Amino acid sequence: MTDPQPEPQHPPEPQTEPEPQPLRRILGRGSWPETQYVASALRTETVGGALLLGAAVLALVWANTPWRTVYESLRDLRVGPLALHLDLTLGQWSTDGLLAVFFLVAGIELKRELVAGDLSDRSRAALPIAAALCGVAVPAILYAVTVRLAGGEGDALRGWAVPTATDIAFALAVLAVINTHLPSSLRSFLLTLAVVDDLIAITIIAIFYTDSLNVALLGLALLPLAAYAVMLRRGLTNPFLLAVPALLAWGLLHASGVHATAAGVLLGLLVPVSKNRVEGEDHSTLAERMEHRLRPWSAGIAVPVFAFFAAGVDVVSGGMRATLGDAAALGVIVGLVAGKAVGIFGGTWLFARFTRAQLDEELAWKDVLGLSLLAGVGFTVSLLLGELAFGPGSERDGHVRLAVLLGSTLAALLAAVVLRGRNRHYRRIEQEENEDLDGDGVPDIYLGRESTLGSG
Repeated sequence: MTDPQPEPQHPPEPQTEPEPQPLRRILGRGSWPETQYVASALRTETVGGALLLGAAVLALVWANTPWRTVYESLRDLRVGPLALHLDLTLGQWSTDGLLAVFFLVAGIELKRELVAGDLSDRSRAALPIAAALCGVAVPAILYAVTVRLAGGEGDALRGWAVPTATDIAFALAVLAVINTHLPSSLRSFLLTLAVVDDLIAITIIAIFYTDSLNVALLGLALLPLAAYAVMLRRGLTNPFLLAVPALLAWGLLHASGVHATAAGVLLGLLVPVSKNRVEGEDHSTLAERMEHRLRPWSAGIAVPVFAFFAAGVDVVSGGMRATLGDAAALGVIVGLVAGKAVGIFGGTWLFARFTRAQLDEELAWKDVLGLSLLAGVGFTVSLLLGELAFGPGSERDGHVRLAVLLGSTLAALLAAVVLRGRNRHYRRIEQEENEDLDGDGVPDIYLGRESTLGSG
């Protein structure tokens, strides 16, 4: 009986190591067309921010001179038909009327972002949405905590939403003053943050600051809104024709109890947006053309006029002392300065942590901190939320308005300190982003480069 032959030994197969996964980056540079669009939008907002800043300073100075009664008389002058319940003061017209133009542009911008911009791509939308949500939640929480610790009573907690808003025009004016040129990726991120921020603010106004509602008038408002949408779909873009259903919708929503600025948002969301953009042609889609025409009116007239009538608060006659003794005002300052910075920076860091992503190689976390502080510059929507929370002209509304100015100024100063320290680095990036050696009109750095996760 023979012994069984041993089975032949085969050398072990070499183990192949898994290919390394590509590193995920956040806040990377976007595409050239998107960068062009952002630059054009922010250019107008920067000019508007300068006008807004000038109007606010003028109102603040005027309201603290011996001629402040003239300012108050102008602000409280009533204009409009009583029969239509539109006998509003000039201050109210600036809030209910002119800010509707601001929200119309915001609505168009939001629709574009959702359909053809950064928010249309889930991977790119996740970061600004997460950062914006944290940038709203943390200021609201810190506001409530501050009010409780300061012994706030009565309706003080109604102002929880005031420090949740970011004013991109004011923020860009700050950047212009300190002569800091943010890289295109940070500018795009700031714009997308502001768009999401506006959407959240609109939702807050509609849900939490609508005290009474006339359902019949609200239903009637759907008719001019539908007519407006049909006209746009059929290519009827004459501004005088579109103004008819737009004004009817605004009037019916105003009478229904919903804040009239909601009309602007709804009208903006009804504008058709196409993903197909003709290369080399500026503002080629209907949404971009409308936004291009309306943005100067919003940034150059509507918002500065609102700022003029909203920023005239008493400082020298005990106003500052009374403001710093008001729990609601302290909550606004803490929310804008600390809440926004912690919320946006923390939201961005957590997103990177849980998605195992890293910042783009050209950026540092110090840049995110500076941008987060800059987002604490809240003005237009914060002042509007203060009026809705405490009533226009009330004592607490005056305190909150001054608190918004103080908080925004402090946030701007802190952001300036952080961002100015990176100015040399930003200038080097700017040179790279503008270099076009082959002269084809597209900077070389954008050729063959895909946008990365979280850009914008």
